[in-house]
Parts: sequence; structure tokens; C-alpha cells
Amino acid sequence: MPKRVRWGLAQMGTSPRQLKLVPGMQFFKLLGSGQGQVFSIKPDFNRYGLFATWHSKAAADDFFQKSELMQLYRENCQEIWTVNLLPYKAHGLWDGLNPFTTLIPEPNPQQPIAVLTRAAINWRSLPAFWKNGTLTSQALEKASGVLAAIGLGELPFVRQATFSIWENQAAMQTYAYQNQAHRSVMQRTRAEKWYKEELFARFAVLSAEGTWNGINPLSRI
Repeated sequence: MPKRVRWGLAQMGTSPRQLKLVPGMQFFKLLGSGQGQVFSIKPDFNRYGLFATWHSKAAADDFFQKSELMQLYRENCQEIWTVNLLPYKAHGLWDGLNPFTTLIPEPNPQQPIAVLTRAAINWRSLPAFWKNGTLTSQALEKASGVLAAIGLGELPFVRQATFSIWENQAAMQTYAYQNQAHRSVMQRTRAEKWYKEELFARFAVLSAEGTWNGINPLSRI
């Protein structure tokens, strides 16, 4: 519905003021999305993401179950999917900060994992980034073992992120290190210095609630 689309877009400007006051929330980012699985120059005004870290599980549970803001989202959204994660590998910065100050031991390799990649793109590198983003998007859509993937962004075109969930570490590593299209693009990002800031993180997936495109992607395994 057009009214709900306008409401969702408006939250990108109004919700941060409320999120800054949430007890126990250490770090958060509200993110828009693009059409397709990874990067798209065309925005998707129907889907948004909230990424947050917490002082405790209890603080997170209290927010998602009891907060007025989440109740407002439930009233205005067709579906909500929430994934509970714990980081086990991370390097880089997000707006000059490391959101993951505590890491857990590497999980069982057969356990589902999530991957977050985030970058602030140099202006001079924007044409190359967006031209080659189509290659990684097509490769990810065909990758074996990916349960869910989405391209997200803080600012159109210049601050981009990818979030994906995989059946296990082997599936993720096959895509990351053996897929020729992905490897080629990653090599160019380093050689040509596309990013002025970047962050890579991997997570153990603890649980997921709700639906994404009508299903819970983790119900497949």
C-alpha cells in the first residue's frame, strides 16, 4: 500500500532518535535495501533492515518483545524477520568503530552462519563498484548453500552492505574463495582501493523468528 511505503521510508529519518534511547543497545544502523539479492542501483522501498548489537540477550529480547517502536513496526509491516547472531570473526570499522568487541569461539563447521560485509565506497570508484556489483549478485543468486541474502545500504550508492546466511561454513567458503566472479571482484577492490572504510564479520546463527518472503529461511535446514 502506498501509505505504508511512505511510512516505512519516513522511519529512516524518525526511528534513529528513538533507537538512541533504547536501554542496552550498544550500536545500531537502519538500512535501506536494493532490488535483487546483493547490490542494485534500484532501491526497494518495501524492505528495510535494522542491525544492532546489545549489552545482553535480555536487553535485546525486551526491545523486540515489548518496545513501542517494535509494536509500531508490527502494525505497519506485512512481515518481520529477526535473526539472533553471535560474532566469531570480525575485522574493520563501521563509522570508525568496531561494533564487535567480544567474539565467541568458532562454531561447529556444520552450523549455519551469517556473513556481513560493509563498505564506504570512494567516489572515484563508484562506477567500477556498481558495474561489477552485478557480477557478484548473479554469482550469489546461483551459489549453493545460501539460505538468504540481501543488499543493504546506509546511504544510496556510497555506503553499502551485504548480509547473507549459509547452510554451513563450507558453502560460504566455496562461494567466497572459489567462485571466480566473486574472487575477481574482491581482488579488484583491494588492488584499486575501492573502499575508504570496510568491515567484514561472520556470525554463528542462534535462531530466527518471523518470515522473509513468506517463510523462515532457516526452516529449510
